[in-house]
Amino acid sequence: MPGLMRQLRGLGGCTTPIRLDGHRTDIHPATGEILSELHASDLPAGNLLVRCNNRRATRCAACAETYRRDTYQLITAGLRGGKGTPEAVATHPRVFATFTAPSFGPVHNRPTKARCRCGTQHPDGAPELGAPLNPETYDYEAAVLWNAHASKIWARFSIYLRREVAKRAGLTQRDFADHARVSFAKVAEYQKRGAIHFHAVIRLDGPDGGDTPPPAWATAQLLADAIRAAASAADVPGPFIDGRAHTFAFGRQLDIRPIRSADFDTGTELTERAVAAYIAKYATKGAETATGTLDRPIKFLAELTRMTIPDHARRLICTAWTLGARKDLEDLRLRAWAHMLGFRGHFSTKTRRYSTTLGALRTARAEWHRLQAAIANADHPPVPADPDTDDTTLVLAHWTFAGTGLTRGEEWLAASITPDSVEGDSTQ
Repeated sequence: MPGLMRQLRGLGGCTTPIRLDGHRTDIHPATGEILSELHASDLPAGNLLVRCNNRRATRCAACAETYRRDTYQLITAGLRGGKGTPEAVATHPRVFATFTAPSFGPVHNRPTKARCRCGTQHPDGAPELGAPLNPETYDYEAAVLWNAHASKIWARFSIYLRREVAKRAGLTQRDFADHARVSFAKVAEYQKRGAIHFHAVIRLDGPDGGDTPPPAWATAQLLADAIRAAASAADVPGPFIDGRAHTFAFGRQLDIRPIRSADFDTGTELTERAVAAYIAKYATKGAETATGTLDRPIKFLAELTRMTIPDHARRLICTAWTLGARKDLEDLRLRAWAHMLGFRGHFSTKTRRYSTTLGALRTARAEWHRLQAAIANADHPPVPADPDTDDTTLVLAHWTFAGTGLTRGEEWLAASITPDSVEGDSTQ
């Protein structure tokens, strides 16, 4: 029982772990001596249990919280330094920008100073928010295709942004790389109506990224002007369907605000911590959170008949499924991504020089856990491996998938573990 409790505690609260069968053997490469062996059948749970690492809060709250905190650290490092990023980035021009989708028809909303078009003052969280006023005239086809092309629009925008910054600096596109670099981190969010929009931190650096200061002409105002010009120019041609040609671009609502810092304080309340928390919050949410749709793929459209989802989400899924049957749209894989309302891009992306990576954060956390486990099982603290030495260990491992989830008994034991006992697994 104590061994099983330790194994479950190591999951950090994950409720849908992956079960693996197999073994691992550590061998000294010079002598061939077996240093240690691990067989899944000898473990208390009968399998090796590893966290599912699902980013969706609806699938695994514990793993999603770890993903959210990692995203927060990643965004924060690009705003004020740390995790291998110099603190000087806090003085670089940077803005927080929101890019919205165009209109596909009027929907129920909560205007700040007026009533909804339907004449009702909707309360916060009303189920009809985001639903079309007239579903029969709402452009469901364009809404799904917009989501499917959103990532391409962002890619086009990022190219145009560098051109616009170079133009305002009086540089050619070829010379721009020798003077400055545009770095960004963005996250995708679903609006209530089911349309994707993007939140992004965009920063101007020197030619080598955050390690070098930006040129004298680089200002937050210049960056904001370049973003507006690039966003208005970025468009992507869509498919030609039933005599109708589609072209997709960002909506007219574009919000750009400079981020406050010691050297760029414009009186705004938009702080580095607020921006990082806002972006990290949406890193664990998908279409199911905003629109009430599904959080996993479907194999047959008939599956919707036994699912309770809003009519607006159902229509979007059905439209994606119908469009996915067209041969000329097979590259969009709309049926595979119907549950995501057509969007198949990554929810969080960044440029290479923005800050650290999620992989680096996971590696650091795994090393911390390894050292903590060694401390618990040894009479003296372990010493981290020195990369400059030749002390290496040959690891032979073979693992196979054996299932997911916990048994009913394991679920009961996992529920008895207090949050404080696994807090270190999600905060380190």
